[in-house]
Amino acid sequence: MFSLHLQKLILIYTLINNVQPLPDGAPPIVCATMMPNHSGVTPQTTESPYILQLKPNILGVLVTIGREDFEGFMLQARNPNGQIIGTFEPTPNLIKTIDCDGSTDNSVTHWSTSQKKNLEIQWHSNSYEGPVTFNATVAQNYATFWVGIQSPTIQVSRSKITSNTTPYFKAEPKTESSTEFDPFYDGCGTKKTCFGAPDGCLQSKNCKAIVAVNVYGERYEFELKSHNTASWVGVGLSQDDKMGDDSVIECVKDSSGGVQAYMSWTNPRPNLGVFRPNDQRGIKLLSSSIEDGAIFCRVQRDAITTVNDVQFDLVNTKYNLLVAAGKSIDANKVGYHDVSRLASGDKLLLSDISSLEGASKILLRLHGAFMLAAWLGTASIGVLLARYYRQTWVGTTMCGKDLWFAWHRFFMILTWSLTIAGFILIFVELKAWSSEDNPHAILGIITTILCFIQPIGAYFRPHPGTSKRPIFNWLHWLCGNVAHILAIVTIFFAVRLTKAELPEWMDWILVGFVALHVIIHIVLSILNAASEKQAERRVTSFPMKDLGGSGRTSAYSDRGGDAPYSKLRKTLLALYIILILCIVIVLVFISVVAPVEAFWDKVKSQIQTDGN
Repeated sequence: MFSLHLQKLILIYTLINNVQPLPDGAPPIVCATMMPNHSGVTPQTTESPYILQLKPNILGVLVTIGREDFEGFMLQARNPNGQIIGTFEPTPNLIKTIDCDGSTDNSVTHWSTSQKKNLEIQWHSNSYEGPVTFNATVAQNYATFWVGIQSPTIQVSRSKITSNTTPYFKAEPKTESSTEFDPFYDGCGTKKTCFGAPDGCLQSKNCKAIVAVNVYGERYEFELKSHNTASWVGVGLSQDDKMGDDSVIECVKDSSGGVQAYMSWTNPRPNLGVFRPNDQRGIKLLSSSIEDGAIFCRVQRDAITTVNDVQFDLVNTKYNLLVAAGKSIDANKVGYHDVSRLASGDKLLLSDISSLEGASKILLRLHGAFMLAAWLGTASIGVLLARYYRQTWVGTTMCGKDLWFAWHRFFMILTWSLTIAGFILIFVELKAWSSEDNPHAILGIITTILCFIQPIGAYFRPHPGTSKRPIFNWLHWLCGNVAHILAIVTIFFAVRLTKAELPEWMDWILVGFVALHVIIHIVLSILNAASEKQAERRVTSFPMKDLGGSGRTSAYSDRGGDAPYSKLRKTLLALYIILILCIVIVLVFISVVAPVEAFWDKVKSQIQTDGN
């Protein structure tokens, strides 16, 4: 009797030991389905806790099965038609390859059921070129496993491997406005809501920061992708088109070369900033990769979450989307969005599929246009008239004033008006001090103050011949020149502002302006010296010689006629005004349509559409 019970115990023990998650790995018979034969146990239907991370290397792609411990797995690489492609490298005593569909080593599984975590597996593309998606089955234990875990799509070519995100797609014809086909954009506006920065980049498919929102019932998935210079990319949910009091999902490069996802919160104005709440519940990183420096991540967010004591209901509430990317990362937060940033112009329910456009930047663009017109245009011409044309058009007046003075006053009043208007516009737009690490704002404030007081001082100027007139002359000259020089320097710094979205080559146009301005000053100074020499006057060659005198700066003030070379001076002035006008028009155009690359992409796309 005891022997019978012992036999039963041995049989039960043997059966228990045999109930293991494929101790020798998956057999070739499951190549097509990747479905474990676990005695009637069905796969999990919940979201998998495991992700597939991809890192291209010189051998092909290094695939990491990560996040939680597991015992068994099966992994394949498939093309868009579902065909198993490539080969895997086996690892002795850890993983082994399987021959599927008549090919060698094109699938891989485990050697044993020992605990594994963040398992790395090398895949070779061999001669294959095109999109490939990795598919996995992962068994936490015998009774708990997930089938059909997918990675982002990898675009394989002989020269490089790039990351994309759509699992299966059909390539579209390449157009002039798109540098390279990227499946991330496939389905934008038809299958998923997409929004990218800078504005208009969806058409050219070259966004520096982009989000795509997929909604499956009450399951919300956010796909994020960044430019290759970024260290983080994020999307915020906001009740307006300004940063502050917003819930943010951010994907950040970590020190190990992977990607981590966090929930963040933006502080309201005027103390703009971002921090990560201690409670990180509500989001789950599903997959991620870094390809050619560009971040990709796919994050699931709960339909209803509470962040910083504020509830976010994705099902019933409309939100503006804020998308951004930046280069710097602090210990527990991301840095400034110095790669790109854009807010959507409209709120929407995330379940409503659309391609969003950015919020209006008309005030920001007008600020730039007004400042360019004021300080490169009207101020430059006004300064030139006051310095070199006092003895030109002698005897001709306008509104009872010498012609040079009447035009000088007109251009400087226009400069003052444009500057004050531009100053007001930028504060109405930002409603706060600029948070960028750039001296543009402080230099702009100083320039505006100098500009504001200049006409006030001119209105109270002492009469010629009085003792205080020389002091006024020097102060008026100094204040005007300092303001003009500071304004030009400030415009150079504006090219580096993220919000301005100006091309770096705009610096060369500004350098051209400076060169033209300096050359015309040198030529006119030489002409003044030649005029004085011809009159046999012992004076210095520069027109500031009489600032300490009565205010009558011309050696010809008593002769009643134009100084020598007046025709040449008039010709130079006309040429200068034409060239300055051209430069200002070009720069204002670049500022208003910025980013100019996206503008031209839109134009090319529209031309192609009209042509078809």
